[in-house]
Amino acid sequence: MSIWVDADACPNVIKSILFRAAQRSKIMTTLVANQPLSTPNSAYVRAIQVPPGFDVADNEIVRRANQGDLVVTQDIPLAAELIALGVAVITPRGERLTKENIGGRLNIRDFMDTMRASGVVTSGPPALSQQDRQAFANSLDSWIARQPKA
Repeated sequence: MSIWVDADACPNVIKSILFRAAQRSKIMTTLVANQPLSTPNSAYVRAIQVPPGFDVADNEIVRRANQGDLVVTQDIPLAAELIALGVAVITPRGERLTKENIGGRLNIRDFMDTMRASGVVTSGPPALSQQDRQAFANSLDSWIARQPKA
């Protein structure tokens, strides 16, 4: 089992939580991005830089993630593809995306895309709060606790 991170848009505070969890749990954690990333010197953390391009990092994660792995992403279409493959997904805000809730999230995303395309100005998500950070840490710890011990 491994943790994969859609790292291009992942907040640094969430990466820090992941780095500590990787070291503590001894679970390989891989950040995938199309830009250089700084990672701690750890046997359990690595970064993969992919070429620039639309969905290149997403495609790399889909190619490498296996059933039972965890992916951290806020990309809803990527999450839907991974869930269909049996990969667990949580957002940087700690929300677990599942077969039961991903359809609704895709519908909202598509609706917002349609609104923006028609000229409606929408705001982005609010800044990551301390509550969001705690929710992420709790979701991550919960996933780790459910993993079989080596």
